[in-house]
Amino acid sequence: MTEAVLWEMSAEGVVTLTLNRPEARNALNTAMAEALLAGARRAVAEQAKLVLVRANGPVFCAGADLKERKGMGEDQVRARRLKGFAAYDALERLPMPSIAVLQGPAVGSGGEIAAACDMIVATPAASFRTPEALWGTVGATQRLPRIIGKRLAKDMMFTGRTLTAEEAERAGLVSRLVPDEAALEAMLTEIARTILAAPAGALRQAKRCIDEGVERDPRAALATELMAIEENLAEGAWRATMAGFGNGRP
Repeated sequence: MTEAVLWEMSAEGVVTLTLNRPEARNALNTAMAEALLAGARRAVAEQAKLVLVRANGPVFCAGADLKERKGMGEDQVRARRLKGFAAYDALERLPMPSIAVLQGPAVGSGGEIAAACDMIVATPAASFRTPEALWGTVGATQRLPRIIGKRLAKDMMFTGRTLTAEEAERAGLVSRLVPDEAALEAMLTEIARTILAAPAGALRQAKRCIDEGVERDPRAALATELMAIEENLAEGAWRATMAGFGNGRP
């Protein structure tokens, strides 16, 4: 059987998770949910510095695999959906930076996978749609509203509206929009070069502060940053970085 998600790690520490069901438009089934979870955990275990989530084929992810769901009972559907939630959560909780790379549509679960990453880099071929309610089910109601706001999220959910890559960039869902595949690869190389050159510990601390801070009140959020500062000072890696300033280091 073909692996539902391909896992690859470069010598520099960049892990690439590739959705690999192009014949099914990368629809999320049980095997893919389990593989995404395992892949994210492996990236942590291997101490990756950056994680990219990509897809084979013209569609990033067409949503849940409804063909698989047709033959399921309620308990099986519930179990499969919980596996999907566990995969999204594992991606969201990655301690290192993560980037979703979109060159095609992300529907339902596809949007969840992309939104669980820290950034989305996309070409104009990317798009986003959350038609769960129109299909008579519930899903994709939490991450998207936190990113694009509840009114636009409701418009998408209630009407099946497709958000283009350009609209997604304006709404803050897509971080960087590039014109074509060549520009996409160049952009990813540039981003990876910057991230790999930065102190990994500081990036993880910054990510944790942002992710936890937005969920807390201002005082608790500041406390989170102060704790990270103490952790950073104790580690001491900042000294080498500071010593480089003024000595030709940018």
